[in-house]
Amino acid sequence: MAKYISLYSGSSGNCSVIEQNGKFIIIDIGKSARITANAIRELGLDIKNLQGVLISHEHSDHISGLKVFLKKLDVPVYSNCATLDYLADYDLVPAHIRLEDMNFAGHNIGDFYITGFDTPHDSVGCMGFNIHTQSGTRMTMATDLGCVTENILNQFMGADLAVIESNYDEMMLRENENYPYYLKTRISSNRGHLSNVQCSNAAVQLIQSGVKKIHLCHLSNNNNTPSTALSQLALTGMASGVDIAKDVETVRANRRHEITLPTEF
Repeated sequence: MAKYISLYSGSSGNCSVIEQNGKFIIIDIGKSARITANAIRELGLDIKNLQGVLISHEHSDHISGLKVFLKKLDVPVYSNCATLDYLADYDLVPAHIRLEDMNFAGHNIGDFYITGFDTPHDSVGCMGFNIHTQSGTRMTMATDLGCVTENILNQFMGADLAVIESNYDEMMLRENENYPYYLKTRISSNRGHLSNVQCSNAAVQLIQSGVKKIHLCHLSNNNNTPSTALSQLALTGMASGVDIAKDVETVRANRRHEITLPTEF
């Protein structure tokens, strides 16, 4: 079976690995190349088996380690056209790296088949990913989205694993005196980030449709905690007649500086 592993997750950097039979792809590289490479070695993976890098969008917490990481590799980078143009125009990838547009098209990337979909965020382009395995399983990931549209919810339906943003607790953000009004407005807008309540509402619908494994990702360090996000999911589930502890096989909140346990899908 394929495995999903978060290397690190949050506003200080995001990176995930999807692995099967030793071969793997990476989604985003938002911390230094050294931190990312060390995490990959800690997993026991051989960098020679990296088959591709997916980039959700161009914000620094998703690409800051990308150029140095790929300096000595020959691995394609996949994203939407707007993001790829930005990476090229601002010299954020090595010149020898092949850039592959994923807009509304599927790509065979090594042992995986990947499709992308648009997500609403204040970037030049932002996307989520469906990762299909040869055995017929699928995981869906969307991070950095201000709202869950009908299309996004449909993308998640039927997934064996859902990885979705749960960025902030509404009260913590509202009462955070270190965040100016414009920043609070940006975060909570429909092109900002997803709150715990918004995430939980979507996640409960997915659970009711049969999704059994869920990871909450991109938690804010200043306006959220893993326990707060998970508690909101439990409360929303309870209000909808869903017992998270019984009805969900795996539920985790990805950590800011920690590698998560692998989740098979």
